[in-house]
Amino acid sequence: QVQLVESGGGLVQAGGSLRLSCAASGRTVSRYSMGWFRQAPGKERESVAAIMWTDGTTSYADPVKGRFTISRDNAKNTVYLQMNSLKPEDTAVYYCAASARLPGLSRAYDYWGQGTQVTVSS
Repeated sequence: QVQLVESGGGLVQAGGSLRLSCAASGRTVSRYSMGWFRQAPGKERESVAAIMWTDGTTSYADPVKGRFTISRDNAKNTVYLQMNSLKPEDTAVYYCAASARLPGLSRAYDYWGQGTQVTVSS
């Protein structure tokens, strides 16, 4: 079992930055692929970024490429999502997820956090 807790969300103006954190407990994140997802009101949950446990390969959804960066600190058992040049359309609840497999940007993750709200004002 892996427990995930997101933090770092908040209200930011367009063009600003936020860094989300996902703290894991129960298992070491170094042996899990980690993903960030988001869900805006009235929309389906969508993938944002992922980092695979085998070689650290990262993947990004097209809307966030060049603006968001996923990283992990195995010593702190934490995964981060650095979000720059934020836009109002980035407003959503952001979730982190973990999998012992290699799901990439798919939704095939086994463990999910409860989410953190990100609101970008125009």
